[in-house]
Amino acid sequence: MTDHAPTAAADGSRHVTRTGGATLWVASRETARRTALQYLRTPQMLVLPTVMVTLFLFIYRYVLGGAIATGSSVDYVQFLVPGFVVTTVLWTGMNAPAGVAQDAASGVHDRLRSLPIPRSAAMAGRSLADTALGCWTLSTTTALGVAVGFRPQGGAGRALLAGAVLVAATHTFSWVFIALGLVAGNAQAAQGMASLVVVPLTFMSSAYVPIDSMPGWLQAVASNQPVTAVVNAVRSLLLGDTDAGGIDHSTTYWVALSLMWCAGLLVAFSAIATARFTRKR
Repeated sequence: MTDHAPTAAADGSRHVTRTGGATLWVASRETARRTALQYLRTPQMLVLPTVMVTLFLFIYRYVLGGAIATGSSVDYVQFLVPGFVVTTVLWTGMNAPAGVAQDAASGVHDRLRSLPIPRSAAMAGRSLADTALGCWTLSTTTALGVAVGFRPQGGAGRALLAGAVLVAATHTFSWVFIALGLVAGNAQAAQGMASLVVVPLTFMSSAYVPIDSMPGWLQAVASNQPVTAVVNAVRSLLLGDTDAGGIDHSTTYWVALSLMWCAGLLVAFSAIATARFTRKR
C-alpha cells in the first residue's frame, strides 16, 4: 500500500523515497475486500444466518403469533415483521465479535498496524464488510416477511426511508460488535459478550410484543433504548403511520430519534474500537 519512487542523489547514487501510505478510503476498501472474501469463502456465514432467521420468523409467525395481541387494529404479522427485520441486524451481527477477536489473537491486527495506513481504516473496512453482510440478511428477511403475509402500507417513499434507517442501524451496530470483539480476550468471550448485548436489547424492546404488555418497571427500560426507537421508526414507516402500529408520537419523531441513537452510538463505539485497535494487547 506504499509507493516508493527511486531518485538520484548528488553523488550519482540512487535511493528510495517513501511517498506515503494508503489513504483512508483505499485502506478501508482493501480491508473490507479482505473480510468480504472471508465471508464468500465460508458459505456457512451467508447461509446459516438466513436459515436461523427463517426458523425464528416461522416460530413467531405460526407458533407464537396466535397467542400475542398487538393492542391495535393490525394483525400480528403486520406488527411482527418490521420489528423482526430490525432485530435481524443484531442477530446477524452478533457473530462479528468472535471474528474480530480471532483476528486479534492470530496476529492479523499486528500486521495491519505495521502498515502505513490510518489506524481507523482497518476497523472501518471491517465495518463496511459487516454492513454488507447485514444488508444481505435484511433483504432476505424482508422477502421472507412478505412470503409469510406482511404487506407494507406506507408507499414506496416510506419503504425506501425505512430501508435507509435499517442500513444506518446495521452500520452503527457493526461498530458496536467490532468494539466488543476488540475488548474481549478471545473468540469465546466475544461471543458471550455479544449475547449479553443482543438478547436484552431485542427482547426488551417493541420488536415482538407491545411495550404496554410488559410490567411497569420494564416498560421504562424498553421505551428508552435504541432498538425500540429503530423498530418504531421502521414499523410506522412501513405501516403508514404510528396509529397503525399502536405507537405514540409521530413517524418523524421516531425516525429522528432512531438516527440520533445511531449517530451517538456510532461516534462512541467507533472511537472505542479505533483506540482499542491502536493499542497493542
